[in-house]
Amino acid sequence: MGIIIALIPAIAWGSIGLVSGRLGGSAPQQTLGMTMGAVVFAVFTWFLYQPTLSAKVWIAGIISGLFWAVGQGMQFTSMKKIGVSKTVPLSTGLQLAGNALAGVLIWHEWTTGKMITMGTVAVIALIAGATFTSLRDKSDPEHNKDEDMAAGIRALVISTIGYIGYTVVVRFADVNAKAVILPQAIGMLAGAVVFVFVSKAAVTAFKDSHTWKNAITGLVWGIGNIFMFLAIPSVGLAISYSLAQAGIVISTFGSIWFLGEHKTHREMQYVIFGSVLIIVGSTLLAIMK
Repeated sequence: MGIIIALIPAIAWGSIGLVSGRLGGSAPQQTLGMTMGAVVFAVFTWFLYQPTLSAKVWIAGIISGLFWAVGQGMQFTSMKKIGVSKTVPLSTGLQLAGNALAGVLIWHEWTTGKMITMGTVAVIALIAGATFTSLRDKSDPEHNKDEDMAAGIRALVISTIGYIGYTVVVRFADVNAKAVILPQAIGMLAGAVVFVFVSKAAVTAFKDSHTWKNAITGLVWGIGNIFMFLAIPSVGLAISYSLAQAGIVISTFGSIWFLGEHKTHREMQYVIFGSVLIIVGSTLLAIMK
């Protein structure tokens, strides 16, 4: 039963790009709608666990949520530029590698030779995997047709910084994970509103039905979040974390099959090999933890 619970975050988080892709809307609309759903789920989580919300929790949570809004908003932007099947593996690999390096540089997590060796191999696997998933078949006549790789990569770099800040802030503050969910969600919503105004899409974002539909995406994200907490006591952090990363398989191949993103046979080989490397790298990092 514990493994089944641990698979739910992978299914939920792996489906976010597919759900938002089906629901449609611009990146600001998707980000705002998703955070609305996340707030609803965060309120439900708070009533369920009723953790103490200290001033420290509120400050850390809101700052973390603002970083998350940057990460998710730019990830949606990247999806629009280069597609879900490229964005998600790239984003996952860069996030995992970035968080691992932050752990080494800030908290000196790799303390033994074995950890340094495993960690180095894991980061190399993640970066190599992310690189492979982004490779294109230049002989394909559809190559570059509706894709802006440079803009997509720029968005992903900013997205990665946002996602790393999202996790680093909470860990640095050393606050209760369940308590921080509601302040985080409020920070996420505030960041999404800023993103909407910066994108000069405020009028359409608040009025357009796509925004409200994308609240479903936030609920899907919240379901993954709560089941992640439920899985950790049952199967441990290492297994639950590793299984959660398997969501890239759903998002990557789901976007190809269900959203109709074009891939040549060679590109499919790149994507499969890159996804395997990312899962191997994330598993090694989880075992180290």
